[in-house]
Amino acid sequence: MGDAVAGVAVEEFFAQVRFDGAGLIPCIVQEESTGLVLMMAWMSEESLKLTLETGSTWFWSRSRSELWHKGATSGNTQRLVDLRFDCDADTLLALVEAAGPACHTGARSCFFRRIS
Repeated sequence: MGDAVAGVAVEEFFAQVRFDGAGLIPCIVQEESTGLVLMMAWMSEESLKLTLETGSTWFWSRSRSELWHKGATSGNTQRLVDLRFDCDADTLLALVEAAGPACHTGARSCFFRRIS
């Protein structure tokens, strides 16, 4: 199959996707136009459904135990362009158009530090 992306119906996707014991799945968020990895966050089934329904990213905050809509307070929203899942169906990749920095520090990407 190479690098081809196979389309899967939403119903089939939810039948395949594997949430962890806490009902969460990691989601890597990547800027669609540049390929820059912006952030990693957790999604619950509810936040995943909201993301698909609204076309804007929603996540589950483990520290606050609540849903959060990316950019709801900062204005740095993420419009969903494509949503993919890996071969094990236990990690998501959200390709987005970002309306500003992804990181709460103001950095474009949460991955701005490297090990030296």
